[in-house]
Amino acid sequence: MISERLLTRFIRPELKRSLRVSPANVEMLPGPKPDREYLLYLHVPFCESLCPYCSFHRVTFREELARKYFKSLREEMRMASDLGYTFSSMYIGGGTPTVLIDELSETIDLARESFGVAEVSCETNPNHLTPQIVGELEGRVQRLSVGIQSFDDGLLRQMQRYDKYGSGDQILERLESIAGLFPTLNADMIFNFPSQTKAILQDDVQKIIGSAVNQATYYALMTSPSVARSMKKSVGEVDYTREAEYYEILAQGLSDTFRPVSAWCFSRQGGEMIDEYIVDYEEYVGLGSGSFSNLGGALYVNTFSLREYDEHISSGRMSVSQMRPFNLREQMRYRFMMELFGLRLDKQNFSLSFGRSIERGLWLEMAFMKLAGAFERNDEKFLVLTPKGRYLLVVMMREFFANLNDVRDHARNAIGTEELADLSGYQT
Repeated sequence: MISERLLTRFIRPELKRSLRVSPANVEMLPGPKPDREYLLYLHVPFCESLCPYCSFHRVTFREELARKYFKSLREEMRMASDLGYTFSSMYIGGGTPTVLIDELSETIDLARESFGVAEVSCETNPNHLTPQIVGELEGRVQRLSVGIQSFDDGLLRQMQRYDKYGSGDQILERLESIAGLFPTLNADMIFNFPSQTKAILQDDVQKIIGSAVNQATYYALMTSPSVARSMKKSVGEVDYTREAEYYEILAQGLSDTFRPVSAWCFSRQGGEMIDEYIVDYEEYVGLGSGSFSNLGGALYVNTFSLREYDEHISSGRMSVSQMRPFNLREQMRYRFMMELFGLRLDKQNFSLSFGRSIERGLWLEMAFMKLAGAFERNDEKFLVLTPKGRYLLVVMMREFFANLNDVRDHARNAIGTEELADLSGYQT
């Protein structure tokens, strides 16, 4: 698709510049502004084993290290509470947050007590869909997001997930076993994996429709440079020329049963959902090693070193190690991407926030999207996307997260070799 290639060529270097972070000596995150809503993000980096395509901050699980980490994480939460923050929603990502269910439960309970959190979204993996773990999460978690990626046994083997999490049929059985326990049961899926065929994708879509989930998030494969190199050697190079076709296959396949609620998230008709936090919350506080915060027009990056994280918290300071203040145009572009990712942008609120219309502030982006046929509605109040526009937002978000993965690569590379050796199994 010509528009995809043009958009990628433009946005990739722009995002690379805007996400160029620098070391920062920050004792505490800035406090909340009156009448502003924030989301709380907690990062739990531990996994029982590491998937070769994953670019997120993760380390191999060791119980003693993980328990120490959860304790520090709760202390950092108390620091955020002392700053005056309240949150109605919280997202817990990883890693695999459910590696220690007692520690996770205590952490969720503290968030409800300290911040007034009402809605919790939490990630997990299929092997944790057990009575012991699910029983603790029922009532504590409103959106359980299960990392599935594919039901195809061949792909699961290539992803090194088959032996860890079972076959596609076994995963479907585990999902069925917890049907109805959570208001939103989400399946995290991947499309455009190098060896994924159209038939495999179509079969995955049909299995989603017949499964117990009431929400499915289909992520375009997003890698950091280091992961892309290792993937090319093991499973092949990502072919972006077919990405638009694969997106259309999944969107059309789901359309009779699921409705789009973001550019890559689909909710079963009539089902409840809690959306991706970047759609509903422009600003958020990220706690834990490897978290990001977006506050007051600046990006804050927490240290990726678990040793440094513990030292920061023990000394009474938060874990920020890098930051990047955004200029006005970068803030406008971020709002443009995130609101349209949620399928609709409020033009009047945009003008109130930035003191100029979106046509004046982002004239080049608006001209491109109009020419590409991205807008179903473009009046004085709203921008609403066409199906083609939804795919172009997938492209933007793919590039945005790929550049965040590059930030993660640099942060991991800054960890000392002694600590890397100590964290046996840690992969960069």
